[in-house]
Amino acid sequence: MRARIDLDDAIVREIDAIAGPRRRSAFVRKAVTEAVERHRRTKHLREVAGLLRDSEHDWDDDPADWVSRQRGGDPRRVG
Repeated sequence: MRARIDLDDAIVREIDAIAGPRRRSAFVRKAVTEAVERHRRTKHLREVAGLLRDSEHDWDDDPADWVSRQRGGDPRRVG
């Protein structure tokens, strides 16, 4: 879908310097996609923030050992 977006001349010149004038649309498309994905991740993180209780986790006593056991329990993992 096409969308008309107004940008300051200085920003367009900077985009052209980075991406090249023939790659402007691809650069803007990627930048907008990354911004939307970052916004989506932030929104999801805020939605789940605080859901994990502060204690009584399997890893409380020895987090390094817990991580090691988790890694060792995956047959797809090498090393």
